[in-house]
Amino acid sequence: MEKVKAKKHLGQHFLKDESIAKAIADTLNLEGYNDILEIGPGMGVLTKYLLEKPVNTYVIEIDTESVTYLDENFPKLKDKIISKDFLRYNINEIFEGKQFAIIGNFPYNISTQIVFRALEYRNQIPEFSGMFQKEVAERICSKKGSKVYGILSVLAQAFYHAEYLFTVDETVFIPPPKVKSGVLRLRRKENYTLPCNEKMLYTVVKMAFQQRRKTMRNSLKALNLSDNLREDTIFDLRPEQLSVEQFIELTLKIEANAV
Repeated sequence: MEKVKAKKHLGQHFLKDESIAKAIADTLNLEGYNDILEIGPGMGVLTKYLLEKPVNTYVIEIDTESVTYLDENFPKLKDKIISKDFLRYNINEIFEGKQFAIIGNFPYNISTQIVFRALEYRNQIPEFSGMFQKEVAERICSKKGSKVYGILSVLAQAFYHAEYLFTVDETVFIPPPKVKSGVLRLRRKENYTLPCNEKMLYTVVKMAFQQRRKTMRNSLKALNLSDNLREDTIFDLRPEQLSVEQFIELTLKIEANAV
């Protein structure tokens, strides 16, 4: 079969630099799991290096043309190609509760959704690495005080240690994107069980950053907090001034003191 044509509506940009593909494959430490899931393998430039690893490699791909290409060119993937949409597929039809890592050159148009979906499976995903649009990778890994620190930063880092690893130039893709890319790694924290209510944390973080220029006191008005709690000095801060731990601490206080 001829090479797959990149499809704009799927956000496809095929990596052509073998050394970068190998470097991304090598970001996984392969500890605590025996299975890898690559999202959006395309023509398999990353896949080929994953198949060299002493683990089971599965791929999930929505593009039927890519699925056909992989099936014809990678016999080692026999019965391990999932022709589904990762955002809508119950991955435990394959992994049945087992631990697995996620990796990929993620389509930019759904990359943040992929992270949020992966967080839903955090009990099974000790490691997650791959390539994003550079500003998205930086946002996921950013710390408090940064202009790009936001919802994705806090929620990912509530459960994972986030590392920005390296930047990738536009010229190594077909077709080249209009922006640079960044490769990151998320490693699950040893203790990743939240002491607070998870839904409440999500609510607090999202409400806060939707009005990021306001103080927490103003952005969380709709939560109907007690006057006593609203006097806490943490409410004088803007959301980018709160660490992940402070957001969790604040959520605990809100659970205990909401009217």
